[in-house]
Amino acid sequence: MIDPITVIPAPGAPGVFRELTTMRVGGSAATTLVATTSDELVRIASEVWASGDEWMLLAGGSNTVVTEDGFDGSLILIRTSGIERIDAGAHRHPGTVRLRVQAGHSWDALVDYAVARGYAGIEALSGIPGSAGAAPVQNIGAYGQEISDVLHSIAFLDYETGAVSRISADDLGLDYRTSIIKQGRQGVVLSLDIDVVANEDVMAPLSAPIQYSQLADALGLSMGDRVPLKELRRAVLRLREGKGMVLIDDDPDSVSAGSFFTNPIVSEAFARELPQETPRWPMQPEPDPVAVTPLEDLAMGFPIRRVELNTSPRPVKLSAAWLIENSGIPKGFHLPGSHAWISTKHTLALTNRGYAAAEDIAQLARYVQQRVQAEFGVTLQPEPNLVGLEL
Repeated sequence: MIDPITVIPAPGAPGVFRELTTMRVGGSAATTLVATTSDELVRIASEVWASGDEWMLLAGGSNTVVTEDGFDGSLILIRTSGIERIDAGAHRHPGTVRLRVQAGHSWDALVDYAVARGYAGIEALSGIPGSAGAAPVQNIGAYGQEISDVLHSIAFLDYETGAVSRISADDLGLDYRTSIIKQGRQGVVLSLDIDVVANEDVMAPLSAPIQYSQLADALGLSMGDRVPLKELRRAVLRLREGKGMVLIDDDPDSVSAGSFFTNPIVSEAFARELPQETPRWPMQPEPDPVAVTPLEDLAMGFPIRRVELNTSPRPVKLSAAWLIENSGIPKGFHLPGSHAWISTKHTLALTNRGYAAAEDIAQLARYVQQRVQAEFGVTLQPEPNLVGLEL
């Protein structure tokens, strides 16, 4: 029998997901259970799994959209918190500090903690809503940094085995906004270990080298430059606020799930067929030149020539925001009679203007997908977890 420190609302109780998610839509769960410690999280999850009930996890609620029908199962709310500096032993990279972060800890609070102590490596991830435990599941990233850059490992409660184990970052299948957990390995992230860089100059700690042109431009600097950690954090927060991507009570553009679509990855050949002005970023470096000289040339004494051969087509990342806007959907767009809008600041965010239902969000998302598909032949994929909704 589960005995968590929480209220268990009756089926049909109004507004659980509307109150717990940043999109502010959704009905209730049949049962809501709250875990405030890692041990409690293991116990609650294990007992729910043993019961055979349907289950879902929720922490920050920034990446989940649930229908008004709610969820007919057990909702496990992860409310664990805490950061500790741990001894990583001889295997830690020189100059780094290892932090162990509980899964329910606010991600941005973690970034603020690191910046305040002069630890570099996650400062460009400032302002991302949600919990630390969700970061490796989604392999969050922004402004040239990703959690995969600093992640060492996670503590994971496995659904199949019921055992807690530590999984290294190398074994998580981290790729663009995905991991083996997102792809289907069921369980619960209990905590994560990250290795951040301890600045030698503790009085004026510097950021990691800037790896994103928009951020460099905002600071009036060049790619690869470094600035004081706090200055870079402030710049990132300003950029995110300008796009409505920081949760602010009086900003209706921030009532969203953040970026609703991932940037599509297409083949290099497909990208060449798109309009020339389409923003694109190859996901792999140019292949090295290959030395090729015909045998008859060698026989005649000609030197070996170097010829560029593209032996393996490279995947190319496109800008979902650019595709949306150039398919004819401007910032601030909404379907007639709907309270779901495209953000007035950024076309990647779908927002709730106060009275939207989950189906309003889904209807607008489907319309965006259809327009981009018709104009460019690209099918945008949703980034949030959709519960009871289909696009």
